[in-house]
Amino acid sequence: MALLTGNSLKRKLIIYTSFFSLVLGCLLMFSAYKISLEESNEILDAQMKNLAERVAAHSPEPMQSQFDPAKHYHEEDLFVDVWPYTEQTHQSHEFNLLIQPIEKAGFYTHQTPNGIWRTYVLPLKDYQIQVSQQQAVRQNLALELAGSMFIPYLLFMPFVLWGLGWMISRILQPLDDFKSELTQRDSKELRPIESGDYPVEIAPTIDEMNNLFERISTAQQEQRQFIADAAHELRTPITALNLQIKVLLQEFPEHKALNNLALGLVRMQHLVAQLLSLAKQDAFLPELESSHAFLLNETAVNCVESLMNLAMQKEIDLGMERNEILELNTQESAVYSVIYNLIDNAIKYTPNYGVINVSVYPQNGMAVIQIEDSGPGIDPALHTQILKRFYRVHHHQEVGSGLGLSIVDKAVERLHGSLSFSSSASLGGLQVNVSLPLNALRR
Repeated sequence: MALLTGNSLKRKLIIYTSFFSLVLGCLLMFSAYKISLEESNEILDAQMKNLAERVAAHSPEPMQSQFDPAKHYHEEDLFVDVWPYTEQTHQSHEFNLLIQPIEKAGFYTHQTPNGIWRTYVLPLKDYQIQVSQQQAVRQNLALELAGSMFIPYLLFMPFVLWGLGWMISRILQPLDDFKSELTQRDSKELRPIESGDYPVEIAPTIDEMNNLFERISTAQQEQRQFIADAAHELRTPITALNLQIKVLLQEFPEHKALNNLALGLVRMQHLVAQLLSLAKQDAFLPELESSHAFLLNETAVNCVESLMNLAMQKEIDLGMERNEILELNTQESAVYSVIYNLIDNAIKYTPNYGVINVSVYPQNGMAVIQIEDSGPGIDPALHTQILKRFYRVHHHQEVGSGLGLSIVDKAVERLHGSLSFSSSASLGGLQVNVSLPLNALRR
C-alpha cells in the first residue's frame, strides 16, 4: 500500500497503530511469560511433592544427587536427596543444596553458588527428603511457552498492518471523496455541498463551507448590483454632458477647446463602458445567466451592424467574409461581447480606408470566429502582453483604454473556448481566432 507523504492523517494513523500493535505484542509476551511461569510452577511443584511422598513411602535409604554445573538441565530433571539428620553428603554440601533440618514440610526457595533453587522438603523421623529444581529451568520453560505464542503474532503482523492500512483507507475514503468534489468544482461554482453522504465528523466542516459559499454568493450579488447602479450613475451624467457639448458645437463648430472637450468625453464614455464590461466579467455568476440556443452567425452580423457607423467614420470596409450558419447553446451576451470588442478593437487600430473581415465557420468540432484587419498588426512577442489590462501597443490612438482584449479573454475563458493571435495572410494585419465548443450540429 502506498502511504501518503507529508502531513497525512492516513500515514500517521498507520504509523501510530503499528507502533501500538508492537507495544501491545510486547505486553502480551510479558503477560504470557508471567502466566506460563505461574502455571509451570504449579505443575512442577505438584510433581516435586508427589515424588517426595513416593520416595518416603518406600523406606528410603540415604542418597545424594549428582549435579553437573556444565550441563544444561530441563524441566523434567529433578534432584532428590535423602540424608539423615546426623550428617550431610559432601556433594550436596558443595553447592549448598541441602537445607537445614526443618519441622514442617513445604516449598523453599534459596540461593546457591549455582543459582536460585526451588526445593520441596519432607521431614521424616530420621531422614529429611528434598526434591530440588533450578529456578532458571522453570524460567526458560515459561519463556519458551511465551515465545511460542508470540511467534505467530509476529508472523501475522505484516498482514495485520496491511489490513489496518486498508481499513483506515476505507474509513477515510469520505475525506478523499470530499476533496475530489471540491477539486472538480469550477472556481465560480458556489452551490451548497450535500452533507448527507458524509460522516457526521466532517458535517460541521461542510456546513461552514456552505456558509462561506453563501456569503461569497451574497457578496458577488451585491457587487453585481453595485456595478448596475454604477453603470446608471456614471452613464447618465456623461450622456448629458455629451448632449450639452453637441449643442455648443452646433453654435461654435470651430471652437478648439470645445472640440477637445468633446473628444475627451468620448474617451471617458468609452472607458466607463469598458470598465463596467470588465467588472461584469469579473463578477460573473453562472447561475444568474442561463444558456440558450442561438445562431452564431446572426450574432456576428448584429455586431457588424452595430459598429458599421464607427467604421464608416474612418471609411473602413467592414463586412462578413465567411458567414456559415452555426447554432450554439451558451451565453449569447458573452459571445456578443467577444465579437463586439474584437471588431471595435480592429476599427481603432486599422487606418483610414482599411479593410476588416469577419468570418464564422466550423472547424474540428468547434465554432470559429475570425476577425482580421489591414492594420499594422502586432509583434508575436507581444501576444501575451496585449491581454493584460490597460496595455496598449499603439499609444498614439486617441480612443482606447487597453481593456478590450482583457474583456475578450475573460469572456472566452468563461465560455470554455480558446483565443489566438496571428498575422492575416490576406490583409497583412492582425488576425484573431476565437474557438468555442460547438454544442449542436451544423444547420
